[in-house]
Amino acid sequence: MTLAEIEAVRRSADLVFDRHAVDSAYDRMAKDITRELCDTNPVILCVMSGGLVPTGELFTRLDFPVQLDYLHATRYQGTQGGLTLNWLARPLHDLKRRTVLVVDDILDEGLTLSAIMEYCREQDVEAVYSAVLVEKKHHRKAPGLTADFVGLEVEDRYVFGCGMDFHGYWRNLPAIYAVAGTT
Repeated sequence: MTLAEIEAVRRSADLVFDRHAVDSAYDRMAKDITRELCDTNPVILCVMSGGLVPTGELFTRLDFPVQLDYLHATRYQGTQGGLTLNWLARPLHDLKRRTVLVVDDILDEGLTLSAIMEYCREQDVEAVYSAVLVEKKHHRKAPGLTADFVGLEVEDRYVFGCGMDFHGYWRNLPAIYAVAGTT
């Protein structure tokens, strides 16, 4: 796609949640995370690259001791998802006997998040939680997968902004948009 085409997608996109709604979701999530994890000495794992924005927003809203780490694992090769998880970077912290909070941008089908959660369990963690800014409403999720902390729910549309991308672009937008014409 050309930059002109990418800019045209943004101009024609439907605003799903404005910045105020997104900030309110982050505030609510941070309160819920604090209530649940403040006494557990947690490690937050940012799932790159989509989780960068939600992790940063949540991390600065937490007023208790927490360590930050990241991982980069993907099923996507180009634009197609596969079944194999490809690890580009594993966490640096030892997760054994730690409480872990995995933060990502969106829970769609959840195959990648499910594999990451399983990886954490294999590290003999005390507990593992997941937080996503957006959860799509549909019935195609990985069996048994739910997010522990969810900011917003969206219809089953191609959404971008707040960490979610459109062909690698628009992760930087402070609001959430849906590609026009997607259902």
